[in-house]
Amino acid sequence: MRSPDLARELDFALRLADMADAITLPFYERREFVVDRKQDSSEVTIADRHTEAALRGAAAQTFPGHGFFGEEAGVSGNIASPWRWIVDPIDGTSNFVRGVPVWATLIALTHRRKGPVVGVVSAPAMYRRWWASKGAGAFVNGQPMRVSTIDQLCDAQVCTTYSLGWDALGLTGRLVALQQAAYRARGFGDFWQHMLVAEGAVEIAVDAIGVQPYDLAAPQIIVEEAGGTFTDRLGVRNYESDSAVSSNGVLHDEAISRLTLDH
Repeated sequence: MRSPDLARELDFALRLADMADAITLPFYERREFVVDRKQDSSEVTIADRHTEAALRGAAAQTFPGHGFFGEEAGVSGNIASPWRWIVDPIDGTSNFVRGVPVWATLIALTHRRKGPVVGVVSAPAMYRRWWASKGAGAFVNGQPMRVSTIDQLCDAQVCTTYSLGWDALGLTGRLVALQQAAYRARGFGDFWQHMLVAEGAVEIAVDAIGVQPYDLAAPQIIVEEAGGTFTDRLGVRNYESDSAVSSNGVLHDEAISRLTLDH
């Protein structure tokens, strides 16, 4: 069921996830780390740094002609290559440091023209792993998954992540109104909201303003291969934007409209 052109890359991404889990989960379970603050005030730990360094080294050895972009140490490898690995060693570090199991390593292979073509999201404390490659479908713990077919917002489950960026855009009211128009609203946050869309458990997920490529590249290809739609808040397919909305596709236009237009 996998594209033969990307089978090697997907297998490698899954091996990277195994490497990451072997580093992150013991740190999480033992609680043996010091929490530092980055310039943007977000948390970072030795688990973030060690995980990214290990994955960066493995990518450089296996695919020396590719570029690499990680949250903690930035760009390395062949910056001229159209192929680039993008890694968030721990998405949900705030949860990680507080003992909340909703965190994951995000691994994606992107192409300059095609965007994300391979994605793995591994959440070992949740005992779940999601993955996809272009044209080969999406999977959770080895089982195929598909977005829902719900076509009415009043029947839909919506997940939103509030941030001050919504206030700065003057759109917080619209974010709230979207939740009010849905059957049920939740705030799972980070990678999980998008994976729930891919699984068919949630119909629309609206991320925080201020996200980065390493937050979005892996979730995008997984949602898309599950049959969904993944864009920025303006409806543009772009994992390098500072916003993200995923959906089952059927409700995407309505979600974008409600976030961008007066009603």
